[in-house]
Amino acid sequence: MIGKLSGRIDYRAADHVMIDVRGVGYMVYCSDRTLAGLPGNGEVVSLYTDLLVREDLLQLFGFTTLVEKEWHRLLMSVQGIGAKASLAILGALGADGVGRAIALGDMTAIKAAKGVGPKTAQRVVIELKDKAPGVMAMGGGSPASALGEVPASDDFDVIETSARVIAAPSASAQAEALSALSNLGYSPSDAASAVAEAAGTDPEAQTPALIRAALKLLAPKG
Repeated sequence: MIGKLSGRIDYRAADHVMIDVRGVGYMVYCSDRTLAGLPGNGEVVSLYTDLLVREDLLQLFGFTTLVEKEWHRLLMSVQGIGAKASLAILGALGADGVGRAIALGDMTAIKAAKGVGPKTAQRVVIELKDKAPGVMAMGGGSPASALGEVPASDDFDVIETSARVIAAPSASAQAEALSALSNLGYSPSDAASAVAEAAGTDPEAQTPALIRAALKLLAPKG
């Protein structure tokens, strides 16, 4: 399985880019948001990838972070969500926005993505809500397109990697919850206050539970 590509952008289209890796061109489909953040033709890029295998089709999908890749994988597991709909959701909300919407049960945000109806949005929230905190705890990570280890020469390699969600020990759960909330854009003071209150309610809570509880506390009232 191809888990990551590093190379130069040969050309870009409306929904994909061609990445030249040591003379081999890989067609990689991306969300609108990801495509907008990529450099120009001839520039170096590195993307985490997910390979879709069907009887008559092989397609690569590219992501700038492992969190985005993990959300794509989980969204694709929901009935009614194919690759196109998954990329539409990620393009509309971004990886952090998807996590926030699912964790808070915000079906309206999911439904805002092109081609996603209310019933499908409801299934996304119901089926993935318990998984949201774990994915969010992975943090934003360094964008793959800006990784320092991407070589400046043409000697690029195809590297396989995989995303893993690791349960945090209770001793570091609050720190990881704070990091996840910071990646979502919350201020350090608001995040710290919410995590502290959540931890006070359940001192043994692990990272996913703390994130879920803190997000409820940070949600707009009324």
